[in-house]
Amino acid sequence: MAMVQTTLLRDVDGKETKINVEKAFADYRMYMMTVPDDIMPKVTPSYSLAPPSNTNAFHSSTEDTAIKCIDYEIKRDTFMQRVQCAVNRLNKRERELIIKTYMTYEDVYVFDVYNEMGISEATYYRIREQAFYKLAFALQVQVYKENETPA
Repeated sequence: MAMVQTTLLRDVDGKETKINVEKAFADYRMYMMTVPDDIMPKVTPSYSLAPPSNTNAFHSSTEDTAIKCIDYEIKRDTFMQRVQCAVNRLNKRERELIIKTYMTYEDVYVFDVYNEMGISEATYYRIREQAFYKLAFALQVQVYKENETPA
């Protein structure tokens, strides 16, 4: 089992995987904070020279907006639940570090997090790296190195 884990980690591109995990947390924070303006209904009327057609197709901006809102909410809720489940699988120190650093409304400084946790800066980055690898596999955002063939 340990040999399989070592082989898996050796084949993972650490830099790209870290970028993907950080992107997932940026998305998580955005989902927490914002709702895009493009899914808000139009309140100004629009006029057209073409006569209205009597088909079964929906052309109401309010109906389109309602559908977009529901699709957005489903996507947001599903994504946030996946991230929360992945974070809950981490051990206590990793979970505390990730929540305090990435899952709050306020922007935080790394210095404040590792001082609050009572650990050194080096320990903070070591724990974060371990947590990122676990999260990458749980969220399925890991990136593997491409096999280089000699020319």
